[in-house]
Amino acid sequence: MRLNQLPGDLGGGPDVAHSSADKQGAANTLNKDIEPDTVKAGRWADDETGAVVKAFDAKDGHGWLTSGAVREAHKTWGEQVQGLVSRLKDDEAALRRNDAVMTGSDIETHTNVRKVSVFDTYSSPTH
Repeated sequence: MRLNQLPGDLGGGPDVAHSSADKQGAANTLNKDIEPDTVKAGRWADDETGAVVKAFDAKDGHGWLTSGAVREAHKTWGEQVQGLVSRLKDDEAALRRNDAVMTGSDIETHTNVRKVSVFDTYSSPTH
């Protein structure tokens, strides 16, 4: 029995970041790539949807119902994009916090485990 690792059938899959560098890399990817690309995709939808709303809007006092429906759907889309970006930022922060907490826990555990034991005196050369 080994106490320093999980059995082969337990634990995270290959996509789980275990090391500090992996966690920081994942947080950096969220910050530098995924969050900005999500915002950019949301803006692209803003431009395209605005064109649709304008095309179906009232020109002579009678607009299409489609215009209002697309406008409402776009509002919901915008809220969903904002929610997704917020969750991505939360995930990034959690990865960074988790790394700090786990590193601190490792150091604290090492310190507590390595405290001087009464048995240490038996192995000293003076006895």
